Amino acid sequence: MKKHLVSSVMTAGALAAALLLLHAPAQSQAPADGKAPADAKAGFKGKGGGKGKGKARPTGPTPKTADGKVDFSGLWNNGGPIGDVGQGLLPGETIEMTPAGEAIFKSQLSKNDPEANCLPTGVPRIAPYPWRILQTATHIFYLFEGNIHSFRQIFIDGRPHDKDPDPTWYGDSIGTWDGDTMVVDTIGFNDKFWFDFRGHPHSQQLHTIERLSRPDLGTLDIETQIIDPVDYKKPFKIKFTATLMPTGELTEYICQENQQDAQHLVGPAGLP
Repeated sequence: MKKHLVSSVMTAGALAAALLLLHAPAQSQAPADGKAPADAKAGFKGKGGGKGKGKARPTGPTPKTADGKVDFSGLWNNGGPIGDVGQGLLPGETIEMTPAGEAIFKSQLSKNDPEANCLPTGVPRIAPYPWRILQTATHIFYLFEGNIHSFRQIFIDGRPHDKDPDPTWYGDSIGTWDGDTMVVDTIGFNDKFWFDFRGHPHSQQLHTIERLSRPDLGTLDIETQIIDPVDYKKPFKIKFTATLMPTGELTEYICQENQQDAQHLVGPAGLP
């Protein structure tokens, strides 16, 4: 059973690093930047065909649904910021906070990190645990192993945004096709989650536009534009890549069970 077991006060960085090892199965451990391990790029040639020390990213043609659409279904690892949202910035992009956003950012304490307190990660942050996509003709569902077996739903049936959505952790997500790319437009967020361990904030005016593409069997690229005029002076774009886990399943991980971490977190928010 995965448990939060901490017996002494640690710095935020030391504890976060320990949690990545305690909580994640060996096959799903990931670096803090949310990118695939270097050896995962070596190329997977089928059974016994990987190179390097770890399992390589599977290769093969992009799966398609019966109607010819890209099928994003599968068990994935990574795909979003964990340590620092800035590690995924596209070339030429910068993060420029407003005075209000900067004040919140500088006041963040590690013990208040929602993810460390068993709350959902929101968008675009990802927890360092596997997650599954289930795709139908009308919906795309994200099923998360951490933190509370939460789920996110994306409507792809042509409906518009709710005119007055209740603020939620994952927002009101509408997906449309742009060729082989799924464009996910999301509004209606609450202001409770952080973008990363460092504590980058956002307001309820947060608006994200994600572009999901699956160039081959084992790769899921997620490019996200972040728009929030309250906490950021201008929009910025990030990109992270998820890796297919062709074997394995989501395990039952209930973060609230025996949760003993938050009270041991000390100091300002920061990288693990």
